[in-house]
Amino acid sequence: MKFYIRTFGCQMNVADSFWISSALVSKGFEMTKQEEDADIILVNTCSVRKKPEEKVYSFLGRIYPYFKKNPELIVGVGGCVAQQLGEKIWKKFPFVRLIFGTDGVPYVPQSITRLISTPSLKISLLDFKDFYPERDIITNEKLLSNHPIAYVNIMQGCDNFCAYCIVPYTRGRQKSRQSKKVLEECRRLVDAGVKEIMLLGQNVNSYGKDKYGDGVSFEDLLIKVSKIPGLKRIRFTTSHPKDISDKLISLFGELDNLCPAIHLPLQAGSNRILKLMGRKYLKEDYLKIIDKLKKVREDIVITTDLIVGFPTEKEEDFKETLEVMKRVEFDSSFSFKYSDRPGTRAEKMEPKVPEEVKSQRLKELQNIQDKLSLKSMNKLRNQTVEVLVEGMSSKQRNETSISLKGREPGGRIVNFLVNKDIVPTIRVGSIVNVKITEVKKHSLFGEVKK
Repeated sequence: MKFYIRTFGCQMNVADSFWISSALVSKGFEMTKQEEDADIILVNTCSVRKKPEEKVYSFLGRIYPYFKKNPELIVGVGGCVAQQLGEKIWKKFPFVRLIFGTDGVPYVPQSITRLISTPSLKISLLDFKDFYPERDIITNEKLLSNHPIAYVNIMQGCDNFCAYCIVPYTRGRQKSRQSKKVLEECRRLVDAGVKEIMLLGQNVNSYGKDKYGDGVSFEDLLIKVSKIPGLKRIRFTTSHPKDISDKLISLFGELDNLCPAIHLPLQAGSNRILKLMGRKYLKEDYLKIIDKLKKVREDIVITTDLIVGFPTEKEEDFKETLEVMKRVEFDSSFSFKYSDRPGTRAEKMEPKVPEEVKSQRLKELQNIQDKLSLKSMNKLRNQTVEVLVEGMSSKQRNETSISLKGREPGGRIVNFLVNKDIVPTIRVGSIVNVKITEVKKHSLFGEVKK
């Protein structure tokens, strides 16, 4: 039987979907890139903002004709929207047969087997577990051959309860994974050919500090992972500024395979708004962290998250955010208009910022970020960088060369030309030296010569 998975949202959802795919392939199912060809359609959802949630409903509405054509089609909804709405999904979309939350992911493959054998069955996997729900470690070399980068979850859930955030309600309270399990998975992935590992958590800096920890801190875990033979690169996300330690900052100067890049959400540059958000740091604290990071690694790439139009945000609050952006010179940012999330503290905060004001502020912020990003990218012009090859690119091509793509250590996308006579020596997972010849808005261009 063929399956199709559509993924919305964060890297943790991407990791969950890849694990489900690997598990199904290991059971004999076939993955398809065309939803209309599938016997099983799964959608892994995000509800951190209203727009991704609406995209899920649109997707489910679009695939309904496939069910009408094939009543035996198995449709499953997972992730944060599933956890948020629960079995209400069945009332809105009765053709859905499987609903699974974040702690239900390990049980999806066996549940699909049950659904196939019992056509009238519907299954709900929404209970939060009082332990980290471990999964079988599956290192399918066929799937990994085209994926030199792997995501490894080190924890689940969050205890921060920021005023705007639905994550603690949809992913549950923080549960750290046992360090030996993390290391085992990382070793097996590297043995299967993975060159880069990204460690994932809602707040990796607090790894091991909950009741499920085994005495290993995030800094200790990072050092242990870095020592795995054959692992070329390590990254991690996401970090919370209130928990980042001087020891973690120092590791950027000590671990050769720790990439010089960090995603450090600011959210707002106004201390008044940060307090309302429940972020537990001041902008001055944030700026001190930035200064320390840049002292350890002058070339470190710093990215962030920013929310505009949080309830009660005034023009002067917004201007403070822009000032911090210019001071830090973020290499890139994910920026969004605030939207109410059900059950959060911010949902009840008044007054709300008018939609047209939020749109105007977001546009102004993103215009500034575009200039900062371009300035950052231009630093690499005419420089030679190491690129981990991820696959073919359609961005460039000529009679004597083909185009590949990958990322340099800072995480920026690089499209580059390779002479056809040396293409056989470069494979997915290779690390090649690329001279940057051109800078675009969101990517770099270069070439590898014989």
